[in-house]
Amino acid sequence: MSSIKFLKENKIRLNGIVYKPYLIGNLPPSFAFKEEWKTDNDGNDYVVEGIREWFNFKGFTYVSE
Repeated sequence: MSSIKFLKENKIRLNGIVYKPYLIGNLPPSFAFKEEWKTDNDGNDYVVEGIREWFNFKGFTYVSE
C-alpha cells in the first residue's frame, strides 16, 4: 500500500521517495527529455540525464529530488 506524507515546502514523501513540487512555469530545464549530449571545455562529450518521471497532484508537478 502506498503511503503519502506531506512535508514542509509542499514536498511529499511517497513510498520513501521525496518529491519536490514545481508550478508549470517553473519546471527545471532538464524536464521531459531523455538525455542530452554536451561537450566540456576540453572537448570531451558526456551525457546529461533528463527528468523522465513525474506526477501531477493538487496543482503542482512533482519530481523526485
